[in-house]
Amino acid sequence: MKRQLIYLLIGISTSFLFMSCNQEPVKTYQVKKIDRPIELTGRGQDVLWDQANMLNDFTYPWREETPPETKFKALWTDTHLFFLYRASDTEIITKERGMGERDPVDSDRVEIFFKADDNMNPYYSLEMDALGRVLDTEGRYHRKIDFDWNWPAGELALMATRDNSGYTVEGSISFASLEQLGMYKGDLELKAGLYRGEYVTDEKGEITTKWISWVTPKSETPDFHIPSSFGLLQLME
Repeated sequence: MKRQLIYLLIGISTSFLFMSCNQEPVKTYQVKKIDRPIELTGRGQDVLWDQANMLNDFTYPWREETPPETKFKALWTDTHLFFLYRASDTEIITKERGMGERDPVDSDRVEIFFKADDNMNPYYSLEMDALGRVLDTEGRYHRKIDFDWNWPAGELALMATRDNSGYTVEGSISFASLEQLGMYKGDLELKAGLYRGEYVTDEKGEITTKWISWVTPKSETPDFHIPSSFGLLQLME
C-alpha cells in the first residue's frame, strides 16, 4: 500500500513538472517609466519616445507570408500609460460611412485589448484607425460585445496621422480608468493584446482583411477574443 502511494505521488509530481516545463512563457514587453507626460501629436515626435523599447515582433498568425511592418512603443508615468503604433501601409483604407465610431470597422486599424484574467468577463478593446477614430467596446467571453459602451470620459486621448508609407497612432490611457474597469490592480502589470487589421484590395478588386498579432493565438481560425491572444505589459520602475 505504501509503495503504491509513493508511486502515485511520484506520478503526480512528474505530471506537474511536465506541465510546467511545457507551458509556453507569456510574451512580455517592458514599459519604461518617464518623469513627464508625452506630448501627443499623432506623429510620435516627443523625444521621450527614444527611451522606449521597440516592439516589432508582429506576425500573420493564420497566413504563410510576411506582414507589413508594425512597430509598437509604450511608456508610463504615475498617472498614464502612453502608447505609439507605427504601421507601414501603402494602401490605407478608411471607411467613412457616417456610422460614428463603427466606421473603424472595415478600416485599416491597430488595436489594444485589456483583460483582468483568462475569464475575460469582462474585457475591453480599443480599435483605432488612421484617422484617429476609435471603436471602444466592452466584451464578455466569448464575443459578447457591447458596441455602445464607451471608455470613461476624459480618460483616453488619441491622435493619428498618415503619410505615403503608412500611419501613426499615438495615445494615452489613465491608470485611474484602468483601475476603475478592473484591468489594473497596482501590480505593475497589464494583460494586453496588441493587434492590427490590415485591409488590402485583392486581384478581384475586393477588400480582404489580413490579421496581424504580437502573440500567436491558439486558434485555427482568426480570433483575438480569446485568452491565448494576450501578452503582458510589464511596468518598469
